[in-house]
Amino acid sequence: MAHAPGTAGTAVYTHGHHDSVLRSHRWRTAANSAAYLTPHLQPTSRLLDVGCGPGTITADLADLAHEGAVIGLDADEGVLELARAEAEKRGLWNLTFETGDVFELAYPDDTFDVVHAHQTLQHVGDPVRALREMRRVCAPGGLVAVRDADYGGMLWYPEVPGMAEWLDLYRRVAQANGGAPDAGRRLHAWARQAGFTDVTVTTSTWTYATPEEREWWSGLWAERTVASTYADVAVGGGHATAEELAGIAETWREWGAAQDAWFTVVNGEILCRA
Repeated sequence: MAHAPGTAGTAVYTHGHHDSVLRSHRWRTAANSAAYLTPHLQPTSRLLDVGCGPGTITADLADLAHEGAVIGLDADEGVLELARAEAEKRGLWNLTFETGDVFELAYPDDTFDVVHAHQTLQHVGDPVRALREMRRVCAPGGLVAVRDADYGGMLWYPEVPGMAEWLDLYRRVAQANGGAPDAGRRLHAWARQAGFTDVTVTTSTWTYATPEEREWWSGLWAERTVASTYADVAVGGGHATAEELAGIAETWREWGAAQDAWFTVVNGEILCRA
């Protein structure tokens, strides 16, 4: 999901908005990506979704807060056009989308009951500052809800040669861009540093094991490795050659073809009471 970068402390969004990335983003729903938050939503909730990308999670949250008002925020106007089309398709009158800056949110103090960010903080240069700004616009007693993957917590089987090299390369590229690919484990610490004292910490996973899931997950990573902004940054930053990326893409296809293949992504989650 796209992030909302700031004018200071900005990190490069490693993935970009190639279709291989957006296919992953559009798969995400409140059920598979925000289940830790949904029991706390009210029909009248005022909610800000920071780094909303194509808006599939945002639309689900707006459906739950159907008597409230939901704003999806992203830095990229192009991806917001996809989000607006999603909202229109669903007939969600309470949902709007805006471009914005997570470090300088254009809303008064205490505007929202819930401020949500999914797979966003791993892509900003100063996540503690971002959390402080999210806290500022959250009303007293409200919730700041954040979920991020932890690339150090990604597990797979079988151990196809080249998969460990893929993970090492991705982490090096993301860190060079100013991001934190192991954000999931850091969310609790960042929240404390941002001034939150009432923090509930959980984890959840995405798992890809059926033939359809394996084909989808391996295919989008194979394509992303050679055709997305990530590929451009990896080569341009001197982290890998185009030939090496092509080899990693083939590794992904080989893993996806294994009948007993399994991949899981561990996500850290925090619910912070404002």
